[in-house]
Amino acid sequence: MENIIPGLVTRVNDLVRRVTAPNPGMMTGPGTNSYIIGRDDLALIDPGPESASHLAVLLEAVQDRLKWILCTHTHLDHSPGALALRAATGAEVFGFPMSPDDGRQDRTFAPDQVLGDGDIVDCGYFSLRAVHTPGHASNHLCYLLEEQRLLFTGDHVMQGSTVVISPPDGDMAAYLESLERLIMFPLAALAPGHGHIIEAPYEEVCSLIAHRLKREQKVLDAFSKKNPATIEALVAIVYDDVSPRLHAVARRSLHAHLIKLAREKRVAETDGLWNLRR
Repeated sequence: MENIIPGLVTRVNDLVRRVTAPNPGMMTGPGTNSYIIGRDDLALIDPGPESASHLAVLLEAVQDRLKWILCTHTHLDHSPGALALRAATGAEVFGFPMSPDDGRQDRTFAPDQVLGDGDIVDCGYFSLRAVHTPGHASNHLCYLLEEQRLLFTGDHVMQGSTVVISPPDGDMAAYLESLERLIMFPLAALAPGHGHIIEAPYEEVCSLIAHRLKREQKVLDAFSKKNPATIEALVAIVYDDVSPRLHAVARRSLHAHLIKLAREKRVAETDGLWNLRR
C-alpha cells in the first residue's frame, strides 16, 4: 500500500480522485481526504481545513467544473475549506448545519442546501445519497455513490485507526447504531476521511463494532479493580494497551462509554466518581 502524500492528486477509480490536505497528525493520520467525483460536472466531498495550498491544488484539479461541495460534518479538519472553495467556483454547498459548538466546530459553515437522511444529490450521470450517521458528531453524514456502491465515510470510519467519540456532541450508543445500520447498505468499498480505501466494508464495520464492545467490557471489568473510580483512574486500566501519551484522547471515548452505560443503568456517577451498579 503506497504512502499517502498530501497535495498529490490520486486516482481512486475511473470516477473518483483523492487529494489529501497537508494536515497530518495524531488525530488526522496522513491528513484529511478530499474526494473529487465525476468527469465533466464535478462534486467534491470534504474540502478539508482552511489551507491556501490545499485550496490551490483543489482548484487546479477541478478547473471550472465544480458544481457541488458536500461536507460530512463540521469539524475543523473537514468543512472550513468550503467557504473559499465556494467563493472561487460558485459551487453549491451541501451538508448538515453546525452541531452545538463544543470548540471543535466550523462556525463558518453555512450550507446552501441542508441534507437529511436519504436525501439524494443528483449530479447527472452519478448521484450521492446522504446517510445520517451520528456518533462521532451529531451532524455527521456519509455519502453513498450509488453507481459504484462506494461510501464516503468522513470520520465515521477511518482507515488505520479508531474514531474518537467526544461527548457531549459525540455519542457512543449512536455511533454503534450508525455502524450497525451500514451493514444494511449495498457496499463495495469505503472511502474514509483519513487513510486508504477500505475494500472489505462489511468486515471493517463488524470489526469496529466488536472492538467497541470489547472496550466496553473492559470498562465494566475495570470496576473490579477500583469501584468507585474517577475517569482518570479508569483510563489507565481500560486503555492499558494504549500508549499513555494517548490517554488524554482516550479519556473522551471512555467518557462516551460511561455515558452509554449510565443510560443503560449499568453504571452511575456521583460527584465525579463512577461506580458499577449491582
